[in-house]
Amino acid sequence: MTSENIKTPDGGTLELFSTGAELASAGSGVVVVPASMVSAADYTKFAQKLSAALGRPVHTFNRRGRGSSSPQAEDYTLDSDIRDLDAVMKHTSSTDVFGHSFGGAVALHAARTLPVERLAVYDPAVSVNHSVKADWTAEYERATAAGDDDRALAVLTKGLETGAFSRMPLSMLTIANKLTAGTHLGKQMREKMRTGVREIKAIIAADMPAEPFLELPLETLIVVGEKSPAYFGVACGQIHDVLSGSSYTILQGSGHDGVLRAPDRLITELSDFFAG
Repeated sequence: MTSENIKTPDGGTLELFSTGAELASAGSGVVVVPASMVSAADYTKFAQKLSAALGRPVHTFNRRGRGSSSPQAEDYTLDSDIRDLDAVMKHTSSTDVFGHSFGGAVALHAARTLPVERLAVYDPAVSVNHSVKADWTAEYERATAAGDDDRALAVLTKGLETGAFSRMPLSMLTIANKLTAGTHLGKQMREKMRTGVREIKAIIAADMPAEPFLELPLETLIVVGEKSPAYFGVACGQIHDVLSGSSYTILQGSGHDGVLRAPDRLITELSDFFAG
């Protein structure tokens, strides 16, 4: 794997990691757009397995507010990530895109205008006809204003519904956050919690009916984890209904973190798709 910092047209910096860069002559690479509460490093296993299966490069990058990439703007909107994805695609000469969770929402909106040839998403956190609710953000903001990051993080975790900890009572999860504050995971979650909430708000602000997604590439694969929260499937089903050329798959036995676990059945599904 190689790494580099690339510049964006607005003068920003994006930290880019390329797996299988020596395979560039074999065809377009696949650009991976990461989820909210993780970094590019969390996709290392996935990128290695997908690159090996495809025989082509896989590129992951830290979106703004992560790693050595530029900070995320306070007035963040999805357009910022769409422009950054465009910069990564151009730098790597890639036309295939894969998005996970929030990264899937970015990819779905971006592929309506960017030159994406093949698009695959896993549990995209896109809001279609108000499929994503975030009534919890007001409580989150009250907690952060009071300086109670432990409670704020607990509210965020329960609001996203994407991990095993989200099923814990709020009071117990708040205590657990206090106990893990000094661990690597605890620090990582705190570093990303504010960018994560901005991104949830951006998803809701970009809510739209399914019909505009007719602009997506004909080659679009939608994958939903069998054990993932139901709201992912609600939006994906509506997009699939209007996009006649799309493929829709439920990954049996996997939850929202299925991409990070990189099960062979997901790698096979994606490599077959991107191989055309």
